[in-house]
Amino acid sequence: MELDPHLLIVDDDERIRKLLQKYLMRHGFLVSAARDAAHARRVLSGLDFDLIVLDVMMPGEDGVALTKSLREERQTPILLLTAASETDDRIAGLKAGADDYLAKPFEPQELLLRINAILRRVPQDEQAAVIPKVLHLGTLRYDVDKSEMWQGDARVRLTSTEVQLMRIFSKRAGEPISRSELVEELGRDGGQSQERAVDVQITRLRRKVEADPKQPRYLQTVRGAGYMLQPD
Repeated sequence: MELDPHLLIVDDDERIRKLLQKYLMRHGFLVSAARDAAHARRVLSGLDFDLIVLDVMMPGEDGVALTKSLREERQTPILLLTAASETDDRIAGLKAGADDYLAKPFEPQELLLRINAILRRVPQDEQAAVIPKVLHLGTLRYDVDKSEMWQGDARVRLTSTEVQLMRIFSKRAGEPISRSELVEELGRDGGQSQERAVDVQITRLRRKVEADPKQPRYLQTVRGAGYMLQPD
């Protein structure tokens, strides 16, 4: 199952963040958001992304400084959003390691075209490299590439549905996923009966993942939002 590209939007303007998130999700991307550089660092400490859309003008650490810092440890493509008049920012951003830039104001469709162009340029093996390889869930470890769960040297047997669920959750670790989304991702028909079936599958998966399934630490229920995988 090919997973949708996961984007991180970093912008201190909440209106722009929400607008871009909705637009890009409608066009087939998984999208997370951060309000500033510090928030982005926290998100990036637990997740890897296929591309980062990063505003240059932010309070505190700006987008150019963050780009330079990120380039010391990762090669994730970065698209900078710059003020139309700030040529120096664009040059500084490219020197810092950004892959492209887009001047504000812009049409969302142009951003979409730029993102797709960058992702096409990234070699397939490099795209694979930005996906986290192993997630740690207490004494368990989950190999993302192989879709295998291990307890020490012993492999934990997962059903085909549990494998699908772990693929979905590992791609969006730390992000709540609604029951209806899980039904859709699993390729099932919609409806309450299917959502209840997902609840049953989650309960079974928790028995394998959690030390105490009734008090889940890693496969959490997020009230009003769905379920979330929260690895160590």
